[in-house]
Amino acid sequence: MTQTITPRRMRTLVLLCLTVIGVLLAGAGPASAHAALTGSDPAQGVVVDKAPSQVTLTFSEKVATSDDSLRVLDPKGKRVDAAKPSNVSGTSYAVQLKSGLPDGTYTVSWQVVSADSHPVAGAFTFSIGAPSTTSVKVVGQEVGGGVVGWLYGFGRYMSYAGFIVMVGGAAFVLACWQRGSGVRPLQRLVVSGWLSLTAATLLLLLLRGSYTSSGKVGDIFDLGLLGQVLQTKTGAALVSRLLLLAAAALFIAVLFGAYDKREDEEKRDLTFGLAIGGFVVSAGLAASWAMAEHASTGLQPGIAMPVDVVHLLAVATWLGGLCALLVALYRSQTPIESTAVRRFSQVAFGSVLALVATGIYQSWRQLGSWSAFTDTSYGQLLLVKIGLVCVLVGIAWFSRRWTAQLADTAPAETRQREKAHVSAGSTTAKDAAAEGSTDAKETAAGGSGASGDPERAAQLARQQAAVATAEKKRLRDADPHRFGLRRSVLAEAGVAVALLAVTTVLTQTEPGRTEQDAKAATAASSSSSSSSSDSSSGALTLTMPFDTGGTDGKGVVSVDFDPARVGGNELHVYVTRPNGRAFDVPEVKLALTLEAKKIGPLPITPDHVTTGHWTANNVQIPMAGGWKVAVTVRTSDIDQVTVSKNAQIG
Repeated sequence: MTQTITPRRMRTLVLLCLTVIGVLLAGAGPASAHAALTGSDPAQGVVVDKAPSQVTLTFSEKVATSDDSLRVLDPKGKRVDAAKPSNVSGTSYAVQLKSGLPDGTYTVSWQVVSADSHPVAGAFTFSIGAPSTTSVKVVGQEVGGGVVGWLYGFGRYMSYAGFIVMVGGAAFVLACWQRGSGVRPLQRLVVSGWLSLTAATLLLLLLRGSYTSSGKVGDIFDLGLLGQVLQTKTGAALVSRLLLLAAAALFIAVLFGAYDKREDEEKRDLTFGLAIGGFVVSAGLAASWAMAEHASTGLQPGIAMPVDVVHLLAVATWLGGLCALLVALYRSQTPIESTAVRRFSQVAFGSVLALVATGIYQSWRQLGSWSAFTDTSYGQLLLVKIGLVCVLVGIAWFSRRWTAQLADTAPAETRQREKAHVSAGSTTAKDAAAEGSTDAKETAAGGSGASGDPERAAQLARQQAAVATAEKKRLRDADPHRFGLRRSVLAEAGVAVALLAVTTVLTQTEPGRTEQDAKAATAASSSSSSSSSDSSSGALTLTMPFDTGGTDGKGVVSVDFDPARVGGNELHVYVTRPNGRAFDVPEVKLALTLEAKKIGPLPITPDHVTTGHWTANNVQIPMAGGWKVAVTVRTSDIDQVTVSKNAQIG
């Protein structure tokens, strides 16, 4: 026997969905940054003979810095950096050090904001002369965590949810069920989406300053931090979103006001105008995410941003329309026509195709290799998301089956509903007349008319309305095909809530391509450090990641000196991609400088031997000392960068 879903079961399902959200958001922890440290000078854990004049950090992408972004602390925990950080080249940032630093272990701590709006922090140590004990804990500053981090993650989730409900609900009304513009529950759904997105945007704007700096609750209302946020790319995107939401409010007012009051013939002209205006506003809102987050940096941003806009619009049309259909099936007193359900089925199918196409491109862009699916946190979360999408599509297949059955039974269903409605109306009218006659007799006997008892009249009206509502609900729930559709759509909505939670966490996780690049650079740096400190090998290897900023401009350059001593040396230069494959670039040049003796730069132009390999013979090192080895890599006619590293030669 088929059972209906009671309000209590509905509440249970909602609580279950909210629990899934909470677990996913709580498990996310602090926001993982999307910019990774790929190199440093001095390198992590290295022991240098002489105090360096500056500390240089190289990231996987450009970052935003403040006065306290890079700090260098002596063994007692006192700051020894002498100026605010500066961008020295490409993605490398340096901070000058005080002169005359004594021997000991020093701690480098950084906290910056990546180009796609996420904060990143970390720390490492290096030593001058010899290692020593230090009172500084080698941990990065807490960033993106605590109460502020949790609130920021919640705000991001609510902003995505509000966007999906508002855009998808409005699209459902315009494209699938225009009669829905007069359905009060559907109106409340779209307006609640607008309110959620507006409130979440204001919350993110207030939290942004504290989220990317101190992480303190007390700094949320710091007007100074708010002013700094407004000057950033993320701040501009949030303000633009608020302005577009004002236009969205006007759109919603017309959709549920003037549009609903028009006759069917008059609605056709207004539908086209609302569709164009709604698409422009929706695309603008989607662009406020695309221009400030993942798609705005990294590989092919000019293609990635429009693709991201299409991806967000497809998600909103599908999942937001699904929420609107759920409300229409469960809350609307006006039965939704089977033709409207069929239209949504077609729209949802097109949205899924767009979602799959754009999702494949985004996955390739963010992962870069098949191994990143299992070797990185981003890839593992993406596998969970893909699994949820497959489950959602599977449930949607059952919904399409119920929709087809609705279409086959539509004529008979309409006739049965009309007969039942007429019969129910006649019965209700007779009962009301009989009850009214009895009431009139009773009140006449008491010496007063019905008009003299307004409370009794209001009670009768409420009873009649309740009877009519119950009859409509009974007729609605009696249709097995419509009931099956309701159950499958409810299941889709539950999976969609979990899918949105995973997507929110995914946007706060470091992309797999970046994570693998950082691991490769760290491994290369460790190998270089061990090679340079191994005096018995008689050779020196320096490894430096680079990014020219252009298309396909990332890689790693390794420089080998043999035997790394005063006099003639054999030099080999290897250029590889981040995945380790040989990388043939148009030009590689070197320059050696001994700053302590004011020697150099001594230019070296190695000969190209084979793919990704250059060499030079009899490279003369005039005297021993701490030499700066600068390598210029050109990847195109206009894209080049110079990276450098200090090394003890001789």
